[in-house]
Amino acid sequence: MGVTLDLTRAAVRAKPPNLSGLTRKALAEALVTAEVVRPDKARMRAGQLWRWIHHYGVTDFERMTDVAKETRAALAEHFTLARPEIVERQVSRDGTRKWLIRMGAGIEVETVYIPDVGRAGALCVSSQVGCTLNCTFCHTGTQALVRNLTAAEIVAQVQIARDDLEEWPSPKADRRLSNIVFMGMGEPLYNLDAVADAIDVIADNEGIAISRRRITVSTSGVVPELQALGERTQAMLAISLHATNDPLRDVLAPLNRKYPIAELMAGVRAYPGLSNARRVTFEYVMLKGVNDSPAEARALVNLLKGIPAKINLIPFNPWPGSDYACSDWGTIEAFAAILNRAGYASPIRTPRGRDILAACGQLKSQSEKLRASARRLLAPTEDATS
Repeated sequence: MGVTLDLTRAAVRAKPPNLSGLTRKALAEALVTAEVVRPDKARMRAGQLWRWIHHYGVTDFERMTDVAKETRAALAEHFTLARPEIVERQVSRDGTRKWLIRMGAGIEVETVYIPDVGRAGALCVSSQVGCTLNCTFCHTGTQALVRNLTAAEIVAQVQIARDDLEEWPSPKADRRLSNIVFMGMGEPLYNLDAVADAIDVIADNEGIAISRRRITVSTSGVVPELQALGERTQAMLAISLHATNDPLRDVLAPLNRKYPIAELMAGVRAYPGLSNARRVTFEYVMLKGVNDSPAEARALVNLLKGIPAKINLIPFNPWPGSDYACSDWGTIEAFAAILNRAGYASPIRTPRGRDILAACGQLKSQSEKLRASARRLLAPTEDATS
């Protein structure tokens, strides 16, 4: 008797959509599409869920005590509120925290919380897995772009930090996480739609409620998107500059070959809302013998003339394989003094989290590195055979 083998695979149920990163409008639409609520009740119900998700930080529909039991069951059947997986959590000697977050198979990003920055503490979020810009001083730039993050995946980084800091319900005062900076992995303006939606969620007063004036988006200079960034997000602008002339910036930040300094400065001057109360921040990494001379400092003053600005001087943070070294401290102080005399606030950023590769320019997805756990397991064997 012959035997017939059925090699067809059982249908794998798709993962339910996650509601925790949707905008208010998208949340209401998702509820109607799933037929969980009637269209005339969608806005009310979305507002109800919004507060539970973003003010109280719940990840279980059963905790939504003012939602009818049958509605909670329907929500659990069609949707999820689950956080992404935390692959690794590290804490620096200075209190900086870094999370390696897995959004999906091979989709991992690093997110960093830095205490005592801004009003209380800043979260450095990523907008892409990897990066296309290839800035030569940046560790992230050595990793090829995998993909853009969704708005939900950007918001999830804030939620994970809030979980770890135990900041639910969302505090209005005395919060430890007071500022958001899009200075992690990726170029935010190459993912503007998701970044703008994420900022809408993060800034909503009935949820996470971080003011747009405490949200900063850093770009290497994607000039055509600057106007849209300002109009859509009202976020504070930071420019990753690092050089005052095109030949040097072409090397340090190759995007400059597409959008040279003169074009970038014109875009900055036209940024919506730019004023003395909403100054643009120029980021300038200090590279020994490369861009740290007094002549460069004077050139920077001339370049920024008339722009309401402050300048963050960033001591270069080393990473494995880098060709650069950090400027001497005296050189950095002399550079800052020239900027200060010209009337520009130019704080020298204290390196934070260097011991866990969490400082500026050091982030890189573990999808391109050995897992830390694997290294720890291999270390005794390597020591024994060396």
